Amino acid sequence: MTHLKEGDKAPDFQGIDQNENEVALSDFKGKKLILYFYPKDDTPGCTAEACNLRDNYSVLKKEGFELLGVSPDNPKKHQKFIDKYSLPFPLIADTEKKILNDYGVWGPKKFMGRTYDGVHRTTFVIDEEGKIEKVFTKVNTKAHAEQILEGMAEA
Repeated sequence: MTHLKEGDKAPDFQGIDQNENEVALSDFKGKKLILYFYPKDDTPGCTAEACNLRDNYSVLKKEGFELLGVSPDNPKKHQKFIDKYSLPFPLIADTEKKILNDYGVWGPKKFMGRTYDGVHRTTFVIDEEGKIEKVFTKVNTKAHAEQILEGMAEA
């Protein structure tokens, strides 16, 4: 689980998206960023989460948010995922797991009695100055956009 909390400075990052373009936290200075970490493209939970964010993308944009997904999948897998589900936001390919580790979302997980390393599904809302405004560790994949909007209204 992440060591980062609300009020912390968001770790700077640089990565490549589905088109192999460089994306960095500094690209979002002056904007609110929803940075969501998920385990794997085209799996049931990750697809539900991505499609919920897609379906509410215009609402999130209207509220002033930019949106960026991160997983350990490669750019080609990201592009297939984006094409298959018409995702309107970029996905960072963190194959080296540097961003995942910097944000503390890579680590031991348990599933069916087996322990393995993987991504802890987590979302960070980062403010215009690069500070973490909100952290979601219990993500509702089917209603994540609503969860974010409600959480921000309470903040």
